[in-house]
Amino acid sequence: MANIQSEEFNYSANGVEMNAYIAWDSEVEGERPGVLVVHEWWGNNAYARRRADMLAELGYTGMALDMYGGGQVADTPDDAGNLMNGLLADLGTVRTRFNAALDAMKAHRTVEAGNCAAIGYCMGGGIVLHMARYGADLKAVASFHGALPLGVAADGEGSEVTARIGVYHGEDDVLIPDEAVTEFRAEMAETGADCLFIPLPTALHGFSNTLATSNGEKYGLPLKYDERADAASWNHMQLLLISAFG
Repeated sequence: MANIQSEEFNYSANGVEMNAYIAWDSEVEGERPGVLVVHEWWGNNAYARRRADMLAELGYTGMALDMYGGGQVADTPDDAGNLMNGLLADLGTVRTRFNAALDAMKAHRTVEAGNCAAIGYCMGGGIVLHMARYGADLKAVASFHGALPLGVAADGEGSEVTARIGVYHGEDDVLIPDEAVTEFRAEMAETGADCLFIPLPTALHGFSNTLATSNGEKYGLPLKYDERADAASWNHMQLLLISAFG
């Protein structure tokens, strides 16, 4: 039976203090692969941390990182949008903060440093695709209702894509236009990336988060939780990680 342990800790990215949550199963002996969880625009909240716990239950070390600094979490879409837009205005900072978190996870006593992956949700899904496109040291990435344009490199930028990629995209997601889907898929084909693009019929943006429906109704946003899409994408991700870690 799993015995999930967890702790919060701080690490630094370019002088900014970041707050992380890390979880692992103490019944698993020795080092095991580590998987970063990159949060939605809300910040490193309970949802991201629950996914880290779920990864620990699968036998990995799961670490919910902090992209905003200081553990900032938004309570409203306006606040979340301000945090997200401030972060994404400088993609070099995005890469620096992600890599600082990756280094912090690799240094954890339970993690096999050469066997790491990352998963992300909404904004975080776009960030893990971005990091794969820019050659991060990852065996796999999985994006759930992610911001696909972040996976397209700027002209003259980008690196060889070495991570296996799983993209779980709601077919009825109106927040990611069809043009963005086409451009992202063309980018993956052009780079020769090992990318599995999984369209989920009838699913909207936020399909994996049980709070999506209530948030959508509260704030007038096209968000909705979809139990079947959530389960299907999570189960497929497990196969992706198994295949990538060997």
